[in-house]
Amino acid sequence: MTVKHVLFILTNAAEIGPNKRRTGYFYPEVAHPYEVLDEAGIAIEYASPKGGNPPFDGYDEKDPTQVAFSKSVAIRRMAHSRKLSEVDVLDYDAIFFPGGLGPMVDIAKDPDVKQAVLRAWNGGKIVAAVCHGPVALVGVRLDDGAPLVRGKRMTGFSNDEENGYAREDVPFMLEDALREEGADFSSAPPWQEKLVVDGRLITGQNPASGAAVGKAIVAALREAG
Repeated sequence: MTVKHVLFILTNAAEIGPNKRRTGYFYPEVAHPYEVLDEAGIAIEYASPKGGNPPFDGYDEKDPTQVAFSKSVAIRRMAHSRKLSEVDVLDYDAIFFPGGLGPMVDIAKDPDVKQAVLRAWNGGKIVAAVCHGPVALVGVRLDDGAPLVRGKRMTGFSNDEENGYAREDVPFMLEDALREEGADFSSAPPWQEKLVVDGRLITGQNPASGAAVGKAIVAALREAG
């Protein structure tokens, strides 16, 4: 297999909501997929709406995978993420949106994000996301005007999870937004791993699902040849 390339698209939002809750991308949702992809020999690059060093949340020093990522060359490279508007997603085999609450601030509505998702999808690329990351798909319309997620089997951070986590901070509920656009949304009990693969669309429900999303991306890239 020739070397495959995956673009991680990260949030630039460091706070969310009326209480200015500290946020960013959720650390394990980058570290765990990165570990899986890196071990498979897949090249990873980073972009964000504004470029630069994306803020993070949820670092756990007891998780060896997160500790290893924190000491890696990869995170130093991520500190210089490219501005998404200056990146052509067709240069990559897959795009991936990690979660965290940050994406609910900027990834949710950024026009460059929506354009990147549509361009990748129309270009036959793999589109993957975990936890709040699927908010990148909300508002994306296909050429015929239909929502991209309509009829697609997928998952993401559930209402049950949000109710116990950040309901007062988020501008809307991700599950509701995906369902309103016609997604065939399903979820496991709160904080349990869940992966849904529907063709080129790969989604994971929560932080526990990050490695599973990484493995599904690897499998899809190998199948694509």
